[in-house]
Amino acid sequence: MEAEKWGRRIRAFRKLKGYTQERLAKELGISISILGEIERGNRFPSEQLIQQIAEQLNISVEELAPPQLESRE
Repeated sequence: MEAEKWGRRIRAFRKLKGYTQERLAKELGISISILGEIERGNRFPSEQLIQQIAEQLNISVEELAPPQLESRE
């Protein structure tokens, strides 16, 4: 579930910034298939990769991170 949220956020920001999967994967030094798996939520990105993606897209990790649901206590 968490991987899907990250994947959707990464895909949305990638498209917003005008990157294709191919271009972003090349800039990050990963394969297109790995980026695709991350965007589909089949693979959770490492903290290092999250940082690299944020830097490449010129956004903060906080912006890229999925919003946290507030707990109902």
